[in-house]
Amino acid sequence: MSKAMLDNAFQTVSEAGEKAFVPYIMAGDGGLESLNERIRFLADSGATAIELGLPFSDPVADGPTIQAAGIRALEAGTTVQAVLDEVAKERASRNVPLVIMTYLNPVFAYGVEAFASACAAAGISGLILPDLPLEEEGLVVEALQKHEIALIRLVALTSTPERIRALAERAEGFLYAVTVAGTTGERATFVDQLGTHLQELKEVSKAPVLAGFGVSTPEHVKELSQYCDGVVVGSKIVDALHQGDRQQVKELIMSRKQL
Repeated sequence: MSKAMLDNAFQTVSEAGEKAFVPYIMAGDGGLESLNERIRFLADSGATAIELGLPFSDPVADGPTIQAAGIRALEAGTTVQAVLDEVAKERASRNVPLVIMTYLNPVFAYGVEAFASACAAAGISGLILPDLPLEEEGLVVEALQKHEIALIRLVALTSTPERIRALAERAEGFLYAVTVAGTTGERATFVDQLGTHLQELKEVSKAPVLAGFGVSTPEHVKELSQYCDGVVVGSKIVDALHQGDRQQVKELIMSRKQL
């Protein structure tokens, strides 16, 4: 398992004429023993890939829902090592790529090379580091490339055309288009011209463009997927799983096929 698995997953969806759907879950929320079962559920429900959050005490990009999930996971004793060990148990039978979302601090604390190696051993295909600026990617790129793990870049609404081009040229796995100015969390509406912004990203990106942050309804999924290659949904998935409402999760994932 490697970033090739991620590329293949997006290619399969594209060839089927569909859009990608990447749900986010917080590892350890609901107990670490439920993690692999939740991954299987999301895969069976049609997820293209799954974004796996590692609980962290200072999550600068996370809104209230995901922060609360992180706190629950930390209080349950969840650690980076425990998550990777748990995920590794079903690596051989897993048919959906996993992408880890975390911050630089836990990666440095673990050791960059050791973290990349452990992720590869657990079958992780990609890594998202919201607090890693483009100028500092050299801190992790070599280790990730060595272990065939995609570094997934984020593009902000406020990114300059020059920065967008630089990020798009390096894009691998997918380019994560942040659709709001702020943290994750449910939103009622998005800014004007977002569709144009997403289309422009698609024109320059080497990798699929997925819209995320604030995507929380089937209508959002359908609206944004018109302009890019799919969506990432976090807070709504985290909340629905916490409430035990799996039907809502299934409906969200299925909405990508109803365009």
